Amino acid sequence: MTSKPVAMAARRERAVRAAVEQGLLGPDQPVVGLLDVSGIRAAAAELRAAFEEVVTPGTPVLHAFAVKAAALVPVLRLLADEGLGCEVASPGELALARAAGVTPDRIVLDSPAKTPAELREALDLGIAVNADNPQELDRLGELVGDRADPPAPLGLRINPQVGGGSIDAMSTATATSKFGVALQDPGAREWVVRAFAERPWLTRLHAHVGSQGCPLELMTAGIRAAYELAEEINGAVGRQQIDALDIGGGLPVNFASDEITPTYREYAQLLRTTVPGLFDGRYKLVTEFGRSLLAKSGLVLARVEYTKSAGGRPIAVTHAGAQLATRTVFAPEAWPLRVMAYDAEGRPKAGGSSDGQVPQDIAGPCCFAGDLVARDRPLPELAVGDLVGLLDTGAYYFSNHFAYNSLPRPGIYGFDATGSTGDEVRFATVREPQTVDEIVAESGAAHALGLSRLR
Repeated sequence: MTSKPVAMAARRERAVRAAVEQGLLGPDQPVVGLLDVSGIRAAAAELRAAFEEVVTPGTPVLHAFAVKAAALVPVLRLLADEGLGCEVASPGELALARAAGVTPDRIVLDSPAKTPAELREALDLGIAVNADNPQELDRLGELVGDRADPPAPLGLRINPQVGGGSIDAMSTATATSKFGVALQDPGAREWVVRAFAERPWLTRLHAHVGSQGCPLELMTAGIRAAYELAEEINGAVGRQQIDALDIGGGLPVNFASDEITPTYREYAQLLRTTVPGLFDGRYKLVTEFGRSLLAKSGLVLARVEYTKSAGGRPIAVTHAGAQLATRTVFAPEAWPLRVMAYDAEGRPKAGGSSDGQVPQDIAGPCCFAGDLVARDRPLPELAVGDLVGLLDTGAYYFSNHFAYNSLPRPGIYGFDATGSTGDEVRFATVREPQTVDEIVAESGAAHALGLSRLR
């Protein structure tokens, strides 16, 4: 491994020990989420630097973090401190971004199902909007009215239909994707050019091709299609009406090791080779990266409550299952996670057979048979009170809770482990552990007699 992954792994090990020593988890709090603040800052810096290398100096670039990847106000604020804005896809995500202090000029609203009220709020606040389809574009037109200069940048999302990656559910540029205007459908390209010509206030074009499982070549092909369309539109209207390109995000993450690959620099350099005109200073740029900024900096740490055996296979029953690792449990081939074994004091665990590994299942607490985050996984044999760490879980695993069995959302803590010993690890609360009273309240306790009173 290179120096960065080695340093990341060292910080992680110090943080695990410190989390145990400082009482962040134990018998009464058997699962926590940990975020490496240094790792997040480094990812943001690498993103900024990668695009600074390829754009013409002075070109405005907004890196808008995809809030869905980590809908946590302290995380959004940390990223804002590092120069990033927010890409939001719901009223809730917009509220989180604003609570984090992100200004409207650094927020972009994308969603395939915006209500008139959401569109009106965005315009009133001066938040950029990308319309998803012709009907939404008509709604925007009604709100804009006769204004030649609307209060916010407005754009249109197109689907270049360049194909899908290895995970169907994550592929946004297939022939039948639900997102954007399907550019290769009969008459669609002509309609898009006409739509811009008829709406002088429409000044952005948006395409989001990448996600987990999508190769960089597919992503850049989609961006090239969007760029070529922008050039065609500007040529047709006789001026540079489109002055900004929102090129989406979705850089895939390596879940097999601590190595960070692909990198933002590799992607930016490939973009420069594939779409050189994108960076010549004529277009403002917006990116919408999410998973790639946070995944490597996250760790779910869970206590082993029981161990057992079934059919000759050892099973470790932990407190981290489908309620946290939902995608991993239901689609393990597409979303495998690395698992680390620690003893009760948070030290890497060794032992077992001659090579130190015993194939075993790592089960979660949910009451269904398939709640397994790892199957037949070779690990040091786990015992009651040991800990398991689910690696690369900084994105999506902390804020997209699946409330099966009314299991509580765990506490999330950021850490600074840049010192050389565990004693120097500092933690900051990102989100308090959810209480049973909070679960009861949000499950309708205030309306307990409501149904019984109906006749």
